[in-house]
Amino acid sequence: MDVRQFVLEPNDARRLASLCGRQDTHLRLIESRLPVTIRNRGNQFEIEGEGDATKACVRLLDQLYRETRDSELTDDTVHLHLQEASTYQEDAQALVVIDTPKLKIKPRGQNQLGYINAIAAHDVNFGIGPAGTGKTWLAVACAVDALRRDQVERIILVRPAVEAGERLGFLPGDLAQKIDPYLRPLYDALYEMLGFDKVTKLLERQVIEIAPLAYMRGRTLNHSFIILDESQNTTREQMKMFLTRLGFGSTAVITGDPSQIDLPRKSDSGLTHACRVLDSVRGISMTRFNYKDVVRHPLVGRIVDAYDRAQDDH
Repeated sequence: MDVRQFVLEPNDARRLASLCGRQDTHLRLIESRLPVTIRNRGNQFEIEGEGDATKACVRLLDQLYRETRDSELTDDTVHLHLQEASTYQEDAQALVVIDTPKLKIKPRGQNQLGYINAIAAHDVNFGIGPAGTGKTWLAVACAVDALRRDQVERIILVRPAVEAGERLGFLPGDLAQKIDPYLRPLYDALYEMLGFDKVTKLLERQVIEIAPLAYMRGRTLNHSFIILDESQNTTREQMKMFLTRLGFGSTAVITGDPSQIDLPRKSDSGLTHACRVLDSVRGISMTRFNYKDVVRHPLVGRIVDAYDRAQDDH
């Protein structure tokens, strides 16, 4: 066991109260996520636990105390900082920063770090897990980064329009307008990273292309970064068709949540089938996220966990 003692300066009662939370709820939240025990008297702290965990906890408390200088700490803020601290690997994680024109994006937690590294090292990558774990957000960030570095010539965003039965001809508007509602999370990420005007220009030049999955048949995609979102709603045949579109110099990221299948027969999901068939295929990475990786409101993670446990009981 490792014991570390340190003092937070300045000794400000308001800031210390914000750091600890009402009835020390923030400190108890940290203890529930890191294998440490936190004791304090005023601004004097003592952390007891495993060596790497105590170091991570000291860094975390120091970061959070700096946050209290300008604003009151919320449970959400503590939760987000915990996502980073829980890896205990400051040096490795600090090296991984995706620099987009509008944002600098750092992985939060070990799974996100592994996911980014896997995308850099593999041509085909699966990001599997519940909503809010960052799998689509990070895939878009990696795509933007690859485009800026001239590693690819275009970004292609693909999604099955299962809610429309893939019969997009019956929907009003041109192709972009038909598929737009289904790609909204991808658009939102692009706007935040590149800005609205830049995304609009890239769409006009077809550097960023949107495509419903049904329109991918027969194509070969070279020098592209392709993201297939909501892949749990592909059929087995569609998933095989998509994976065989990959051309030279391309990277594909397939994201999905097997617990959110909207197909008439859930057993037909191309994502769950691909996970079984391709799990040991060389050159393919599979990153599996869980409720601990959720970076939204802390309650979302607990909700996801509760549903997962209820599903296991059946």
